[in-house]
Amino acid sequence: MNSRQARKAVSRLKLAYNSLIDEGKIEADPDQLRLVSRLDKLLVEIGRKRLSKKSSALGWLFNKSNSKQENPRGLYIWGDVGRGKSMLMDMFFDALPNKRKRRAHFNDFMQDAQERIHAHRKAYKAGEVKEEDPIPVVGRALAAEASVLCFDEFTVTDIADAMILGRLFKTLFEERVIIVATSNVVPQNLYANGLNRNVFLPFIDQLESNVDVFELGARTDYRLEKLNKAPVFLTPLNEETSAAMQAVWVDLTGKQRGKPEPLALKGRTFEIPEIASGVARLGFNALCKEPRSAADYLALARRVHTVFIIGVPVMERSDQNAAKRFILLIDTLYDNHIRAVISAEAEPEGLYIATSGTEAFEFKRTISRLHEMQSVEYIGQ
Repeated sequence: MNSRQARKAVSRLKLAYNSLIDEGKIEADPDQLRLVSRLDKLLVEIGRKRLSKKSSALGWLFNKSNSKQENPRGLYIWGDVGRGKSMLMDMFFDALPNKRKRRAHFNDFMQDAQERIHAHRKAYKAGEVKEEDPIPVVGRALAAEASVLCFDEFTVTDIADAMILGRLFKTLFEERVIIVATSNVVPQNLYANGLNRNVFLPFIDQLESNVDVFELGARTDYRLEKLNKAPVFLTPLNEETSAAMQAVWVDLTGKQRGKPEPLALKGRTFEIPEIASGVARLGFNALCKEPRSAADYLALARRVHTVFIIGVPVMERSDQNAAKRFILLIDTLYDNHIRAVISAEAEPEGLYIATSGTEAFEFKRTISRLHEMQSVEYIGQ
């Protein structure tokens, strides 16, 4: 990438942010503008790194030095929910010129790493590989796949993850991978009160040695502002309702469509057809007519802050399995304080018309929760 291309990448990122302002989807915010500038700078540095790498590869031809340029420092963006961290990181990711790049929810990334480590140990026991220690091998493989890693919701709660992070990221940084991450906590508060946290602490020092820490302290939660103004339970099911749902989706995500994303569960995946900016959109059939468990709904709740549920029908006694799953889904979203935007055939009171059976009794709780989840108090908490 030459200097003109680098400037073009910068303009693309700033243009994307300014377009959201011009379209009335966000308001200009001083802290967000500072972060856009910092991400612009990182784009230029990554472009120079790519150009330097190409020049170094041809150094023998042009008698140029092939000494390694200092690796650009990554970025750890932290702040309260709804401040625009994921939105701005996604804009940065889209503007990256690199083909080898990866954007992942941090928990999904770590599950992938743990599965690779387990597979390597199994292969070593079978005599299929020679290197006993799996962590450097996995780290090099991950680095080979992506020179820039973007993590959403960087958090550490699992002791298994905490125990390998230091050594895994040591390899990533040695392989000159650039890390950009969003989090709700400052690095010093990662894995707070975790078991054997003293073993984890060197990782924090290692992280801060390779990334700049940026606090995004925007003045308001834009997501809550938009949800407070928007209808979040729409009925009946018709073209007008579909258009209203799409308008709320665009307001929250800034995108017409999301991207599919598999959520990793033990031994299987839960395919989410659309995720964008921490918002998921799924049809009722995919959520409640297909075989789903509490683990599916919990994985979804841990991944996003808002769920769009499209096309909830009126259910009869013959639909009791779907009704059971819908009850469980709403309970899980409610317990994890996930916001829901729902299109339905009827108001909550009319969604389950059977008068006998356990589901009829339990659905009364669902009706109450559906009403509460529409309240300003619930959305604003």
